Amino acid sequence: MTRFILSFFGAIFSVATLGVMMVALSIGAVFWIYGRDLPSHESLAQYTPPTISRIYSQEGRIIDEFAQERRLFTPADQIPDLVKQAFISAEDKNFYQHQGYDLRGIAAAGFEAVRSRGQNVRGASTITQQVMKNFLLSGDRRAERKIKEIILASRLEETLSKDKILELYLNEIFLGQNSYGVTAAAQVYFNKTLTELAPHEAAFLASMPKAPSDFHPVRNADRLLARRNYVLREMEENGYIDEATFKQELSQPLRSVQGGDFEPYQNSLPPRDYFTDEIRRQLTQDFGEGEFFSGGLSVRATLDPEMQEEAAESLRIALEQYDRGLGRWHGTGKSIPQEALVSEEAWREALSDVRVARDVMLESQWRPAVVLEVGDQQMRLGIEGVPVDDPRGNTVPRDDISWVRGSFRDNFEPGDVVHVREMITDSDGSFIRWTLRQVPKVQGGFMAMDVNTGRVLAMQGGFSYQNSVFNRATQAQRQPGSSFKPFVYASALDSGYAPSTIVIDAPIEIDTPQGVWRPKNSSNTYYGPTPLRTGIEQSRNLMTIRLAQEIGMDTVGRYAERFGVYDNMGRVLANALGADETTLFKMISAYAMFANGGERVEPTLVDRVQDRYGRTVYNHEAERGNERVCINCDDPNLPPGQGPTIRNNRDRIMDGVTAYQLTSMMQGVVKRGTASGVVDLPVPTAGKTGTTNDAKDVWFIGFTSNIVAGCYIGYDNPRPLGRGAYGASMCGPVFQRFMTKAVQKFGGGPFKVPEACQFIKIDRFTGARLSDSASGPNVVSECFRLGEEPMFGVQLDGGWAMSGNFDVIQPDGSTRSREVTTSTGRKATVGPKASFGTLSSGGLY
Repeated sequence: MTRFILSFFGAIFSVATLGVMMVALSIGAVFWIYGRDLPSHESLAQYTPPTISRIYSQEGRIIDEFAQERRLFTPADQIPDLVKQAFISAEDKNFYQHQGYDLRGIAAAGFEAVRSRGQNVRGASTITQQVMKNFLLSGDRRAERKIKEIILASRLEETLSKDKILELYLNEIFLGQNSYGVTAAAQVYFNKTLTELAPHEAAFLASMPKAPSDFHPVRNADRLLARRNYVLREMEENGYIDEATFKQELSQPLRSVQGGDFEPYQNSLPPRDYFTDEIRRQLTQDFGEGEFFSGGLSVRATLDPEMQEEAAESLRIALEQYDRGLGRWHGTGKSIPQEALVSEEAWREALSDVRVARDVMLESQWRPAVVLEVGDQQMRLGIEGVPVDDPRGNTVPRDDISWVRGSFRDNFEPGDVVHVREMITDSDGSFIRWTLRQVPKVQGGFMAMDVNTGRVLAMQGGFSYQNSVFNRATQAQRQPGSSFKPFVYASALDSGYAPSTIVIDAPIEIDTPQGVWRPKNSSNTYYGPTPLRTGIEQSRNLMTIRLAQEIGMDTVGRYAERFGVYDNMGRVLANALGADETTLFKMISAYAMFANGGERVEPTLVDRVQDRYGRTVYNHEAERGNERVCINCDDPNLPPGQGPTIRNNRDRIMDGVTAYQLTSMMQGVVKRGTASGVVDLPVPTAGKTGTTNDAKDVWFIGFTSNIVAGCYIGYDNPRPLGRGAYGASMCGPVFQRFMTKAVQKFGGGPFKVPEACQFIKIDRFTGARLSDSASGPNVVSECFRLGEEPMFGVQLDGGWAMSGNFDVIQPDGSTRSREVTTSTGRKATVGPKASFGTLSSGGLY
């Protein structure tokens, strides 16, 4: 009997053992099959998660952020224990005990699934398993994925420490509201750092991994509150917080940025504008889109926030003044449905969804508003951000649109979305009334940069970035008009001509495939023999064409290309008057080389770029062609008041004497030429106006000894701006307003005179040489190249004969004949009529 019992139990033991072995072999086979060809878990040790790239101003303030996934990577040792404990309590209370997977959790989840017949399937993944799922596997719920997850989790536990695994998890996990990782989530939900979080806020974040879309703090507040309280209870049961803390935190209300309890982090950043968006455009080309949006780059911009505000305001004033002068109301072109006007809650919600500019600050902030009621003498509005019972009211009187043709009823109807701003007194800023405003149809661009370093200080690409992201400073291809003429004159000066060289200002006829071209001066008058200086000061078209013909359009084209104005300029004479298209960015950069004495300078919006580890991957000053070396920066014995010596290792684009001659001539543009009476700064200033045919584009670009700035104004689809539209009248005031502040901040001084200059006084009307003692409004002390005997009395006309007799206009505007003295001392009479016999067409002689 005993033998039988032993045999029976032995058989049972053998069967059981065999069964266990079969199960173990089966499980082993399953794990072996699924364990083949799995992704390498070892790569996680070198994992660098996608993180936010940030742009900083000169002062080190964050001015913009770019990211595909909003993530701020934080090492494990900088994540507070409280945050770690909240997530462990919510997701994996046995995290520090298991080896990657939790058998008890898996068994409990399996039992629950069987008991509910598949109706209640809950996850049993550990934090380690979730890491593997997020990084290396898909998110489906198939058994095959679970097996792979367990295999990889156990391998990962052998490779990385628990803290490293937790670091990966807390930085990678999606927590709703486009926030990835706990640091970004704390900012998004509470506008706090991790160290500032209270236990109930840490539990709030730890509630999110379960189902971020189902736990919105406003729409699903009750559900989120219940989950948060559950996490707090788990924290208390696990010993992470005591009972008193648990009860106190449990009583805290659910507060968040989304619920209006905290100021959003984004409100601390300025609105995105043309400057930072241009940085984004350029750096995605240089580093690649993936690296820029996910590489965690730190970008130090050249932007001066104070000057950027001045640039935006200066351009906006000019655009709005022109627009209001037209007397037409076009508004935003947006409206909200009539049925949304029945209640304040409805129209406010509808208005918040309308995409209109909210980034305009001109005298005061422009606010979107909706027309609620239109009357004969006033109009009632619903203003965004302004209560209906605000003491300032919500009406606009009829007098406010006195500049608009027609009445309120002619231009408005209920539901129209408009802009309004506060009208305030100049003396104390007190409120007067609300006033209607509109974003102009006319647009333009403005840019300012340091002439020595190429650092762009300000850039405004239009009236409002939120209205139009198209950057007219860098992307708009426009005709520069007469603002291109300095490159024609520069190429002539470098070719041996002098400021005193005489060019004939007389009618021209040119045969073209399109017919006979008869260019004219803007004044539609002719001035006869005129020195180069006066030609550029008064922006004479005919002189410029004759000059370009004399030196050759190949020379002019090569010169413009050397300065970077064009990549490949057309060699037709019309392009000497700026008919070819370029950008404001290129023109400003080229003018900077006039201002700094003829040295190449590369414009930049970025001083340096650092990667996520703080390593410098770009430095503008260290780039080839931009190098500047400090000779004695480390000398402790520099005399008081003496600064260090900076040596440039830059290419020379033009002769220093030529640069100074041209700068001096362009100073004349400001003092007595086409920009006189508009530009008036307390430091020496040079510049050039530009107006294209039919005034489709108007320009002014000018510079001091250290800052170059300029603007253009025109419609995006070019069309005439109308009578009275000139570069001086429209862009000149923009330059004047901006540079007044720039000079106050950056100063300015005399333009540097090259050593190779010798000064000789000339008559700026006739080009004749004068004695050293000569004085008067017609006398100019002109720079000539040292060692070269200047030639006076030489005239050139480009090879064109006269098309007929014409009036010779004197400097005072009269047509009287005048007597001039030539370089030989002989007297000659010019005017009042000039004809074929008066002026030769033999070219330079």
